Amino acid sequence: MIASSFSPIFWRDERMPHVELRKVADGRQVCYALHSHPHWSLGAITSGASTFRYRDNHFPVSAGDLVTMNPEWAHACNPIDNRPWSYLMMYVDTQWLTNLRFQAGLLPTPAWQDLHTAVLSDSRWFDRYCHLADCLLDTQSAVTDKQRELDTFLSGLMHELATQPINQQPATADVLTQLARYIDQHATEDVSLETLCALSSLSEGHLIRSFKQAFGFTPHAYLVNRRVQLGQSELKQGTPIAEAALNAGFADQPHFQRAFKLRVAATPNQYRLGSANEKIHAAGSK
Repeated sequence: MIASSFSPIFWRDERMPHVELRKVADGRQVCYALHSHPHWSLGAITSGASTFRYRDNHFPVSAGDLVTMNPEWAHACNPIDNRPWSYLMMYVDTQWLTNLRFQAGLLPTPAWQDLHTAVLSDSRWFDRYCHLADCLLDTQSAVTDKQRELDTFLSGLMHELATQPINQQPATADVLTQLARYIDQHATEDVSLETLCALSSLSEGHLIRSFKQAFGFTPHAYLVNRRVQLGQSELKQGTPIAEAALNAGFADQPHFQRAFKLRVAATPNQYRLGSANEKIHAAGSK
């Protein structure tokens, strides 16, 4: 089967497991529910315009803008009135980036600290990002060149973002953080609202409102989002879709398909094929 020219492109290389790139030629073909990632993300609007929802804020973005997303921060970016737009999105492993920032003297300890910039409108960094994306997508480029380009770009960008104004976020109550960690640890199980209320001694209404204010999701939406993340990890390893769905805690494959597409804006098969193709490329260049 020949893929549509508008199908999302996923670049991954098992020799560089700390980075992943996504390219979408027509953003009208995808639509995101509010979601989050376990890694730090950096997007580039390559044409058109969109609205970037980031926690409680909404930012108008257009061609030439970069958008950044901290790990686990709820966000979504969708077309405006079905107008054409396209973008690149890079996902960087949080611990890998933490170590890079620490070694550069930008963190006092090798522990993640959120970055405060949501939108960066700077043609120099936009052009450098697009150059990096071209390098990563180039099947003729050596992996050593790709890693060098990535290191150089992110090292410079982290220094740039360290100079941006700080917008402090309110601290999350310990009880809510503990509930989120409980859901993380039991994401493949049935986590009921009654259980969360018993653990926190909060009423259902208070719990839902407080949790959504802290994380951008209701407890149930947070659970589904975490399951999708687990499913992505399974698919990266080449796990069959039906098995990945069950391993991630979904009752069946159709439920997994719907939840996955809403949050990844691609089908599980499209995402899984990206992993398979990159393993072929990597094996052929060793």
